[in-house]
Amino acid sequence: MSNETILVTGATGKTGRRVVRSLRDKAVPVRAAGRSGEVRFDWNDRSTWQPALKGATGMYVVAPHLGDPQAAEDIAALAHEAAAAGVRRAVLVSFPDTGSSGLQSARAAERSLGEAGLDATVLQLRWFFQNFSEDFLRDPVLSGDVRLPAGDGKEAFVDADDIAAVAAAALTENGHAGRTYELSGPRLMSFADAVADIAHATGRDIRYTALTAEEYATEQRAHGVPEEWIRLTVDLYADVRSDVLNSVSNDVELVLGRPPRDFTDYARTAAAQGSWNA
Repeated sequence: MSNETILVTGATGKTGRRVVRSLRDKAVPVRAAGRSGEVRFDWNDRSTWQPALKGATGMYVVAPHLGDPQAAEDIAALAHEAAAAGVRRAVLVSFPDTGSSGLQSARAAERSLGEAGLDATVLQLRWFFQNFSEDFLRDPVLSGDVRLPAGDGKEAFVDADDIAAVAAAALTENGHAGRTYELSGPRLMSFADAVADIAHATGRDIRYTALTAEEYATEQRAHGVPEEWIRLTVDLYADVRSDVLNSVSNDVELVLGRPPRDFTDYARTAAAQGSWNA
């Protein structure tokens, strides 16, 4: 595809800002969009959609609450507006089959892109490495005790930079239309394994403590965490604890021609960059 201009929604998020960087590294013009981005895009204000789409040939779609029926309706509506505006390629961020109640709505959202006539690629993502250094797991790491209701279940944590590289490839190269990629890291790890890697990289005493869902919820409430977030994370940790995500995909290597980044390398780099300095 020549003369691309890519609309990136959620452009300040963990994957969105990396997709922006990956595309700009390829010298591809980017429209970095969000409620307060370079280009205004608000899922709750459809009047912002058409101006954001104008002149775009591709789009990276990150929708909040993807498993909700409203999100599926919004994505379908955006897909039709995008196709009418001349967008040809789309990449949608989604999640793998965990048996969650929102799975049917998420799959409907995925299908809607192709049904609108777009060359669509779906990225079903695992837990990000960067949750430990940039998001809600950073404070537990800094505390020295990562207390979660994930048991000893294992997950193939994935690097957000690898996700962005796959997205940029799907948006600028042929051969990805109609594909669904499940993006994972190269090996299965428990939260205890991940915390041990971070402890080794930082030289600090950091431990993982397995809690019950009830213990975790009680502690979160004591810290003033909103009930909606508690319910969401309890369900996410339950997926890990039950080993429903106990598999590794080779899709990162399939797209990029190289293995996905390993968590140990991420932990060393993040520690060297001061990500866990108090």
